[in-house]
Amino acid sequence: MASDRTKEDFRKITDTAEPVRINKYLAQAGICSRREADRLIAEGKVLVDGAAAVAGQKVLPSQDIRVEGEQAVRSQERILLVVNKPRGVVCTTDKTWGDTTLEELVDYPSRVFYAGRLDKDSEGLILMTNDGELQDKIMRAANRHEKEYLVKVDRTVDDTFLKKMAKGVYLRELDTVTRPCRVEKTGRRAFRIVLTQGLNRQIRRMCAALGYQVQELRRVRIMNIRLGGLPAGQYREATDEELREICALAEAGKPVRM
Repeated sequence: MASDRTKEDFRKITDTAEPVRINKYLAQAGICSRREADRLIAEGKVLVDGAAAVAGQKVLPSQDIRVEGEQAVRSQERILLVVNKPRGVVCTTDKTWGDTTLEELVDYPSRVFYAGRLDKDSEGLILMTNDGELQDKIMRAANRHEKEYLVKVDRTVDDTFLKKMAKGVYLRELDTVTRPCRVEKTGRRAFRIVLTQGLNRQIRRMCAALGYQVQELRRVRIMNIRLGGLPAGQYREATDEELREICALAEAGKPVRM
């Protein structure tokens, strides 16, 4: 748990009468990101004192602000959880197929949501937070924040494969070339890769384009946060130092090489 002093250092809202834009308020309330807030406002799902909110509207904490009937109250403490997602757990709220969701796995007493996803067959580090602005900054591809993975494939990893992965791979189904990245061999059929973007199933697609199939994929780092020895299916709260550093990195919007 964060110390009282750290909680005070990271207190999101002070007792002030300064109004803020409605999308920022909803992000600070842990409802969603600013972009998602704008969408909800446009769809008429946000009410301020009983009236439909409008884009750019400024609000005060004393007002009754609701999203689809749920009252939005700004949090006084920033929460950041470090989660080790096992294979088979999904990063969605869709229960159509009866899968265990990340929210069900963590079962945290306060509302938190993930900052970046892993597909069902992948495992490892996921961050969860109650801060929509921090979530948005971590996930924003333009910020080029590093994410590190350990991967095992079905064929021998050779220099040609490593060079092509590092240079960037053309993904036909997405009609794009991946950004240059760092790749190093860690075993006969294993490698470590550090990405600065987060295309859908990116590593699996890159490998498939080069004739390889991923057998195991585990994320071990996001920016300054490392998975370490955290057991699969468990979570911990970020340390004071981790929280300070990731907030500073996210605010700066600059890549950091670890």
